[in-house]
Amino acid sequence: MTYVVTENCIRCKYTDCVEVCPVDCFHEGPNFLVIDPDECIDCTLCVPECPVNAIFAEDDLPEDQKQYTALNAELAKKWPVLTEKKPAPADAAEWENKPDKLKYLER
Repeated sequence: MTYVVTENCIRCKYTDCVEVCPVDCFHEGPNFLVIDPDECIDCTLCVPECPVNAIFAEDDLPEDQKQYTALNAELAKKWPVLTEKKPAPADAAEWENKPDKLKYLER
């Protein structure tokens, strides 16, 4: 099993989760983070660190977020690894818990 970053991360992109990851499995895109399923060791450390509750165990994904499993795997192959916390985007708080953000994902 792996952990999956879901829609609520889009345009929020808080990186608190990155600091606690012991295996550097987070990858950074322009406005979203993903977890590399081949690197994730299922330690759960990132889950409580996410201020917008965007990280789920693959087996616990809400039905409307299941597509993010494949999206994380795909984008982790393309985007660089992120190992240190960065400031969130200036408008991150405005995007928290907004629905239907997939259309805003920048690849």
